[in-house]
Amino acid sequence: MPEIFSEQQIDFEKFRQLFANEIATNPDRYALNWAGKSEAYQVLQTPTQQTLTPCEAESVDFAQSQNVFIEGENLEVLKILQKSYFNSVKMIYIDPPYNTGNDFIYKDNFADSQADYAEKVGDKDEAGKLKRAFVKNSKENGHYHSNWLNMMLPRLHLARNLLRDDGVIFISIDDNEQAQLKLLCDEVFGEENFVGIYKWNKTATPPALSKKIRGKYEFILCYEKSINGITYNGGVVEGGDMPLLNESNSERTLIFPSDSVHFNFDGYFKSGIYDRIELLEDLFITNGKANIDVNIRGKFKWTQETVNNEINNGTSFIIKTKKFAIRYAREGERIKRPSDIISKTECQVGTNEDASKDIEKLFGKNIMSYPKPISLIKYLIPFAETDKNTLILDFFAGSATTAHAVMQLNAEDGGNRHFICVQLPEKTDEKSEAFKAGFQTIAEISKERIRRAGKQIAEQYPDKTMDTGFKAFKLSGSHFKQWQSPTEQDLEKQLQMFIDPVAENTDTQAMMYELLLRLGFSLTAKVRWENQVCWVEENHQRVALILNEINEPLINDVMARQPQKVVMLDRLFNGDDAFKKNTELQMSDANIALWVI
Repeated sequence: MPEIFSEQQIDFEKFRQLFANEIATNPDRYALNWAGKSEAYQVLQTPTQQTLTPCEAESVDFAQSQNVFIEGENLEVLKILQKSYFNSVKMIYIDPPYNTGNDFIYKDNFADSQADYAEKVGDKDEAGKLKRAFVKNSKENGHYHSNWLNMMLPRLHLARNLLRDDGVIFISIDDNEQAQLKLLCDEVFGEENFVGIYKWNKTATPPALSKKIRGKYEFILCYEKSINGITYNGGVVEGGDMPLLNESNSERTLIFPSDSVHFNFDGYFKSGIYDRIELLEDLFITNGKANIDVNIRGKFKWTQETVNNEINNGTSFIIKTKKFAIRYAREGERIKRPSDIISKTECQVGTNEDASKDIEKLFGKNIMSYPKPISLIKYLIPFAETDKNTLILDFFAGSATTAHAVMQLNAEDGGNRHFICVQLPEKTDEKSEAFKAGFQTIAEISKERIRRAGKQIAEQYPDKTMDTGFKAFKLSGSHFKQWQSPTEQDLEKQLQMFIDPVAENTDTQAMMYELLLRLGFSLTAKVRWENQVCWVEENHQRVALILNEINEPLINDVMARQPQKVVMLDRLFNGDDAFKKNTELQMSDANIALWVI
């Protein structure tokens, strides 16, 4: 629409004229608004200057594992992942702060640099180190709900970008913010993509001293990125069959081919009445099969025509007891649909108490408050699955229940799912069991749980080949110098600094992973070093990174392999402009994109 632009800017008066009938002018309209919402959108749109630095020493099977754990503030991490993981995640599960009045809410900075902001709010220690990236959000705070919504809004928008078109997100919450979260998710994901609210039975021992209500349930909100026709998998129906008898129907006679009916018993049975079924011919049953077609009379919900059609479509029949109550099992109907109640009796999902036992089995003591049980995440993962080779994200990882559940479920059903878990290095309370056990941050607990759970699962399933490792990364400043808008006096200093844009004390591996993310490769892309060149391959893309040295034979060898792109550091030319220009021309002639940093 070129007519709405004037001097490279939008002319809003022309815009209003063109869309006069579509523009809402009535100030009274339904909307979710709160203090700081516009600033929260600014936070969402502000690009990050951070990156992710590999921590091989804290990882398990760093070279081969396709699982990822990231230690750092999740808003910045989600921004970093946007290019590499856009439209890639099948399922997101998060368990954010519930805003109980005692929670610490991530304090996002709307204007200042992180360092400036930390100084202003007293979040740096005497050495200048950041103490915390979150503040307590008490109910006495005038912006109690607003602070929580400001924290959640940008994270949910960024998370939505990462979901596949058939992706789904589950969000645990309690009464404190459930109403606000539903409205926020309607805005972010679209009201039309709302699936439902599951009620999880969180405890077997609700508080007996409660004056009003003994809370047994928490909520799990479910949204799809784009509502689709996938039928949710709530587990296998016991027996995988349904009754054919129905007391409201009239009596009719049905004949079933002998090979279509399986009996759970053998023997000789004379014609006659068997409870609610009349057997019309004598049967001799051997190895679960009758010697003739099964001819019975009863109050059946199907006609003979329906029976014949069902048999042609692969439906089979089973008679489990000597009452001869026949049941049918359709292919594809052995899966039950999940109800909105998630509990032990309904679907074998445990409580907080069971989750504490999960932790105790690994650590010898309960070092986390109110963890989620492994069984809950294992139950949710298959809901919208169409295959078992998917990526699952949890950016409020806590004790890493999601990572544990993914590995455990893979071991049980042969899946090849992988996870990305993100956790802030939140300090543990010095009086807590976690601190006494040597864990100074929640992120340390997360990583150690993945290590111990992976080892435990590998020991439980020694004959299975599984990925029970993870690549560890930490949020850090960029390994390349960032251009600051300089004053006139500082301009020369800035230009001098950018003669070599690589930050001090940066190693090659750290640079490599930052470049992978900038290029849109995943953190688990295939990487191979050969003759001082890092070759990266993923999704039919091949890129060469030249970060250590450069010479003509090396350039010729790289060009002969025809990568789509080559990235190299400018400093490697050592000021030889002729060599640099010749390299650029050679790459251009070979139709290879060149990026010189």
